[in-house]
Amino acid sequence: MNKNESLYIVIPAYNEQDTISDVAHEWHEVVALTGEDSRLVIINDGSKDNTSAKLHNLENTLKQLIVLDKPNGGHGSTVLYGYQYAIKKNASYIFQTDSDGQTLPSEFWQFWKVRQSYDAQFGFRKVRQDGLARWIVTKTLRLVVFAQFHVWVTDANTPYRLMTTQTLKPMLDKIPDNYNLPNVLISVMYVREKERFRFSQITFRPRQGGVNSINIRSIIKIGKQAIHDFSHLRSSII
Repeated sequence: MNKNESLYIVIPAYNEQDTISDVAHEWHEVVALTGEDSRLVIINDGSKDNTSAKLHNLENTLKQLIVLDKPNGGHGSTVLYGYQYAIKKNASYIFQTDSDGQTLPSEFWQFWKVRQSYDAQFGFRKVRQDGLARWIVTKTLRLVVFAQFHVWVTDANTPYRLMTTQTLKPMLDKIPDNYNLPNVLISVMYVREKERFRFSQITFRPRQGGVNSINIRSIIKIGKQAIHDFSHLRSSII
């Protein structure tokens, strides 16, 4: 790693008291190996359980962990909150994943070792072990994105992405602060603007604990809202 490079790993968390300690320890090991200026940023999105308390306790032992608390606003706004924080701290690279333990820190290194060759790298979930409904969502979203933005994005909303701050920052200016699917739009922009990007297959395990806050009803609601939002944001993205 170059002397002036830093990695900020951004993880949103909501009611993840069962998994958050393991997730924090595993990803902190990654951060520690990339340099003393790197940070693990976990944003507690107004959890109602002991997520926040567990995280702040971990700050005593995980020296590169930063815990941010915010009112509940949903996954999308929390991800954006983390991205903006990393940008303000002059991170060189921003990596985003989720707090439910479905992704593997061990697979991060295949992205990191070729970081200088790409502006963005995305984990492609060819096999999802978290239920048929979510597999259908991924496939449907791909078609909706193609219909709205005229680009084929392999896995638009994947929670496993390494991006350069330099290329991400201007993209965020085009996304509303509280938008619920920012990662989808970011993926679309990297593909449409022909930035240096790639998709690489990753493991996506069953949820490792906690309660899944997404069900069929909420998926349908999010889907309808996404189509509406895509049509309104298309002019600023294309």
